[in-house]
Amino acid sequence: MSQKPITTLDLMRHGEPVGGRKYRGQTDDPLSEKGWKQMRDAVGDHCPWQVVVSSSLSRCADFARELAARHGLPLEIDARLVELGFGAWEGRTADELTINDPDILIRFRHDPVTHAPPGAEPLAEFRDRIHSAWNSLLESYGGKNVLVVAHAGVIRMVVAHVLNVPLRDTFRLQVPNAGISRIRLEKHDGQWFPQLLFHGRSL
Repeated sequence: MSQKPITTLDLMRHGEPVGGRKYRGQTDDPLSEKGWKQMRDAVGDHCPWQVVVSSSLSRCADFARELAARHGLPLEIDARLVELGFGAWEGRTADELTINDPDILIRFRHDPVTHAPPGAEPLAEFRDRIHSAWNSLLESYGGKNVLVVAHAGVIRMVVAHVLNVPLRDTFRLQVPNAGISRIRLEKHDGQWFPQLLFHGRSL
């Protein structure tokens, strides 16, 4: 009996960017010194991957390029993996957003579909974009160990897809800076069946 193909996808969130914590979205701030350290410490000397795939934003792509070069791995930059666009909230901190409306973020986390920021990328469109990238990953790298360097929103959408979490509940999942989530997929009858092995930790 032939062995069933196994794919392992490690989803890694970027470290802290310059400017600290805010609703950064698609604003292309680079990693801070702390952010670089967070990501390097999370990985250490481990390299179980055969390929690295990254968001095109610099807070992900810069580390992905460094890691791929260090270990001689192929690197793919996929613009579909950029963060959710936060519209009018882009670049603003939680304190700034809650000055005039203390409950604005609570409403958003409770139901980000209904209470999306003005001008934000619709959450359903974001989900579809991430699902498209996810399907391409499986098509291109099925049977391999892959590191995906991306954003909290991207990781939320992938984990929600794996666990069948409703779209409105996706922001209940916390994703730490430089945290790694591992998904193992086994192929059966032409379909990939995923399992979340761990979430938001270092290797």
